[in-house]
Amino acid sequence: MTGLDMTASDDLHATYAAAGVDIAAGARVVTALKPHAERARRPEVLGAVGGFAGLFKLKLDRWREPVLASSTDGVGTKIAIAQAMGIHHTIGIDLVAMVVDDLVVCGAEPLFLQDYVAVGKVVPELIEQLVRGIADGCVQAGCALLGGETAEHPGMMTDGDYDLSATGVGVVDADAILGPDRVRPGDVVVAMASSGLHSNGYSLVRHVLLDAARMPLEGHVEEFGRPLGEQLLEPTRIYAKDCLALVAETEVRTFAHVTGGGLAANLSRVMPRGLVAVLDRGSWTPAAEFALIARRGRVERAEMEHTFNMGVGMVAVVDPAEVDRALAVLTARHVPAWVLGEVRKSRDVTLEAVEQGVDAKDGVRAVLRGDHPRF
Repeated sequence: MTGLDMTASDDLHATYAAAGVDIAAGARVVTALKPHAERARRPEVLGAVGGFAGLFKLKLDRWREPVLASSTDGVGTKIAIAQAMGIHHTIGIDLVAMVVDDLVVCGAEPLFLQDYVAVGKVVPELIEQLVRGIADGCVQAGCALLGGETAEHPGMMTDGDYDLSATGVGVVDADAILGPDRVRPGDVVVAMASSGLHSNGYSLVRHVLLDAARMPLEGHVEEFGRPLGEQLLEPTRIYAKDCLALVAETEVRTFAHVTGGGLAANLSRVMPRGLVAVLDRGSWTPAAEFALIARRGRVERAEMEHTFNMGVGMVAVVDPAEVDRALAVLTARHVPAWVLGEVRKSRDVTLEAVEQGVDAKDGVRAVLRGDHPRF
């Protein structure tokens, strides 16, 4: 015997539900989510939602030497806007976009995605809205929603809180992997327009627009033609199918998904040593939300470009002979696109004449020059 007083625990009769975890509500969630998983299904999926593991039969005859690619991501503090607005059915699209568009950068076709939803309290209607958005994103990306996990965290998260993350898996032939080794001097950088802020920089957005400027999320903003909160929740554009179409119809060297760090920093990740991507700010005008943030917060251009995509959500580096074809493919797919710049040898770029976009240990690999029109 340890001598501990067991009287209180003898009278407690504790239950998991009393501790804040509702297993019955979790079971109702699984039932409510099955139709969404069925919408986001591929022929390779085996079984149904609710098993211990998702099963996906990889058809090896489609690839000569298949290589699996994997990516994990979340949505960040954009979730705070969704919670404040009470709009939860689009944030899942953002989640899928952040995962699958990282996969497609190397040329991988997204196959399936599994989500993780953490909540303070399981509310089946809320979970259904969140997963509805995830399923919508999977349909847009052409991948299966293979399952996931809903975790209730009483005592760690409040009843209205939630967070999302997901892991996606894709496949690409070994000899078709895109990357820096394919990039050549003279290649052309093609920009694909973003749908807005996407899912990066929302901590700065909230600090500037909500905390400092005290702009109400429900307030109508003339530049947007709708409330501020709705504009900030515009779902992230998913480029996976568009990029795969480019790969199928043109000579693509690589892609760069423009997320945290901005255009120059992300493009530098796919530039090989000795080459620099020289980009022209004059080729596009950032959308109104970027101008609003810069104006209200007196945010300097360098900080804006390091934090936000500034209107460019994905870039493709293509063979110069394929530029017109690439633009035609994207136009046919209703993706606004334009020539953003070109790849040059580092020794041919006078860095004093341009604004450096990113500093790397072995030299600058992406630079922006000029000014945006009307920004």
